[in-house]
Amino acid sequence: MNQDKVRALLQEALDENPSLFLIDLKFLANSKIKVIVDGDSGVPLNEIIRISRNIEHNLDREEEDFSLEVTSPDISESLKVKRQYNKNLNRTLKVKTSDNEFEGKLIEVKEDSIVLTWKAREPKPIGKGKHTVEKVEEIPMDIITEAKVKIIF
Repeated sequence: MNQDKVRALLQEALDENPSLFLIDLKFLANSKIKVIVDGDSGVPLNEIIRISRNIEHNLDREEEDFSLEVTSPDISESLKVKRQYNKNLNRTLKVKTSDNEFEGKLIEVKEDSIVLTWKAREPKPIGKGKHTVEKVEEIPMDIITEAKVKIIF
């Protein structure tokens, strides 16, 4: 399997629509190619078909048999690239690091970190009882082990 040719064909297809971006490209056993693409405002089915055809129609099945799967990311999968964070601004994320977990609204995506905000109940500094406080946490991207969009119905 000519992996460079597949990469070039994929990039050619992505270049036709600047709102689309690559999440993952895998070359698996038995000549299986798996492509995961996302878009700034989702990925319409016709774009998945267009990308698939651009790759498939430019590879020779007589030369090597292969299977191709082009898909958009599963909603339950962790965010992998910075552009996915930008796409999910103002949504609730569950973020895990090696030693902490956060759940909050994504309010900012910086060069190498994200900023979450959430409300928490804490004991009052003076007197009895609790009060609600706004928490803000800036989390460096390089320590995030998992970040998922929380689905709210």
